[in-house]
Amino acid sequence: MDPNSESSVIDTPFDAALSERYLVYALSTITARSLPDVRDGLKPVHRRLLWAMRLLRLDPAGAYKKSARVVGDVIGKYHPHGDQSVYDAMVRLAQDFALRYPLVDGQGNFGNIDGDNAAAYRYTEAKLTPVAMALMAGIDEGAVDFRPTYNGEEEEPEVFPGLFPNLLANGASGIAVGMATSIPPHNVSELIEAAIKLIEEPKTDDRDILQIVKGPDFPTGGKLVDDPQTIERAYVSGRGSFRLRATVEKVAEKGGGWHLLVTEIPYGVQKSKLIEQIAELIGEKKLPILADVRDESADDLRIILEPRARTVDAALLEESLYRLTDLEVRFPLNLNVLDENRTPVVMSLKEALSAWLKFQIEVLVRKSQVRIGKIDDRLELLDGFLIAFLNLDRVIEIIRTEDEPKPVLMTEFSLSDRQAEAILNMRLRSLRRLEEMEIGREREKLAKEREELVKLVAEFPRQRRRLKKDLEALKQQFGDYRRTRIEEVAATREIDWSAMIEKEPITVILSQRGWIRAMRGHVALDDAETLKFREGDALDTIFHAQTTDRLALFAANGRVYTLGGDKLPGGRGFGEPVRLSIDLDAEVDIVELMVIRADTKLLIASSDGKGFLTSGEATLAETRKGKQLVNLRSGARVAVVRQVPEGADAVSVVGENRKMLVFPISELPELARGQGVTLQRYRDGGLSDVIAFRLTDGLSWALGGESGRTRTETDLSPWRAARGAAGRMPPIGFPRSNKFD
Repeated sequence: MDPNSESSVIDTPFDAALSERYLVYALSTITARSLPDVRDGLKPVHRRLLWAMRLLRLDPAGAYKKSARVVGDVIGKYHPHGDQSVYDAMVRLAQDFALRYPLVDGQGNFGNIDGDNAAAYRYTEAKLTPVAMALMAGIDEGAVDFRPTYNGEEEEPEVFPGLFPNLLANGASGIAVGMATSIPPHNVSELIEAAIKLIEEPKTDDRDILQIVKGPDFPTGGKLVDDPQTIERAYVSGRGSFRLRATVEKVAEKGGGWHLLVTEIPYGVQKSKLIEQIAELIGEKKLPILADVRDESADDLRIILEPRARTVDAALLEESLYRLTDLEVRFPLNLNVLDENRTPVVMSLKEALSAWLKFQIEVLVRKSQVRIGKIDDRLELLDGFLIAFLNLDRVIEIIRTEDEPKPVLMTEFSLSDRQAEAILNMRLRSLRRLEEMEIGREREKLAKEREELVKLVAEFPRQRRRLKKDLEALKQQFGDYRRTRIEEVAATREIDWSAMIEKEPITVILSQRGWIRAMRGHVALDDAETLKFREGDALDTIFHAQTTDRLALFAANGRVYTLGGDKLPGGRGFGEPVRLSIDLDAEVDIVELMVIRADTKLLIASSDGKGFLTSGEATLAETRKGKQLVNLRSGARVAVVRQVPEGADAVSVVGENRKMLVFPISELPELARGQGVTLQRYRDGGLSDVIAFRLTDGLSWALGGESGRTRTETDLSPWRAARGAAGRMPPIGFPRSNKFD
């Protein structure tokens, strides 16, 4: 078809064309790239790597060959992808800290647990491991189907038939389209014991299997600290996660000192990045009770953690490290695999083991049937040889006298074409008497083997017994001890971070333009006039605090932010814009900054007269974005945030219309977040100020001028009404600013 002609243009909806093409890509990614096969636990790239190495005769007993040779064969014959991606897959198969049972024996730099990359493939060499050979065992015995390679020039196996339970023993991970897989490694001895249990009792449930397979067994060791119920839920559903900790012990030193020694780190954590993470905590003083971290690793892993002082609580330091670093991680479980029909399925532990056992029974039967066929072919030839020996003189005569001896032999002795051809191809030395006896013995042996194989193919109980026997032999060859210990530990407790901060007095200063600083010590608040600010700026808030305090910053848009007293910039200079520490837009005003504690009671009111009570705990926000505390109506803003004094039983509100209202504080709800209720009703304007107080103490306000005197109004009965009323004009002498202080 001419690409320039109009007939080459296909008119189709764009969404249909896009969907069709994306579906093809998605299916290819799922079935031919990212998900392992439940039968051999391999993705196509890993299977092709091992197959290419087998054809290169890179057996465990043989010599190493350059990795470049292997990669070249793989991408040239079987896997038309990038050489670096193929080599990366090969490197992982050789890393004993990545695979519980490595499939490639690497020589040279194949990377390390620090996270260093492997050397280029021209510098490294490789061959197969005994585990890989066990995984491919039987591939020459007709146990599995072969398919053409991508260019049709070669053939590759669809799956490996070997008995080694690679899917669960080595695990797998991958991200496909719309789905992913994450399978941790397990101990092969436990897997084989569980498989034997399933062979003996097929109705065994997941709980019984989990009495044998305790949980993942990572090559880097560590401790699995989840409770048995969590582990069971993950394995039964096929989805979940495991809490994995490093192995940490307290080591006593001479003189009463001590340090923490890390000898195993969680699976998948790079040692160098872990040490950088801990060093960053020390440098930024996020963990003041930790003084130093040292890497003393050689062939074994040794990370030394020095406390700030010998009086530091070792358990607290350890718990803090688990919370703040990758000394504790979560490893996901998503047992998503391709089943025998190459369909992605999330399986439970029992389903995965059962699917693998079913495949192994099929392999056993298929190998037996192929072997029976080969025995039949051999017996046919041996029967022909025996006929020839019994009629040796006549056979020789026919060969010597006939121009075409083959049809004559076939007719006279009722031989098949293959038998006649084999007799004619016999060497003279084979005509000796000893050869005839050896043929008889071979025939007898093969007949007996055939009889046993026929029974094996026909009887399922024999197949189960044979598989059980083979599994026990496999366990003897590859079984080892568990590396990851199962130790149920409670979740890391909430840590009082203030206990780790050196308590020092500070004076917090916030300017009108939002510049914040903390001066050392408690500066006299009366000396605030001596403070310096940037041109055009002035003091907004000043108060005393401690470095261990947490400060709450309330913004006009209803959000609240938390600042640590120890994190504030120093008092030298003008400080720093507080907006550098939190995500607060420049156009949003700061309403209040105060020391906050969990038991603090707050009264919050918005400009439209809505308000509520809240606790200090509800205002604490752990991120730069803060948290939304007040849900504001359109056009409204947060106007007042005040602490509620202990024993306060009344609330007084004054509006911009200069009307005041007093009502019981019990009429206000306490919310963690919300809009609140109406405090005062307005026709024009909005709320000016609000305060909580003791009714018996009355309301006090400062008188004008330099006298410093205050006035107290104790008889507030004229202004007392139900919440939401309009109120009346305030007492004589109330500040013209409409503020209570």
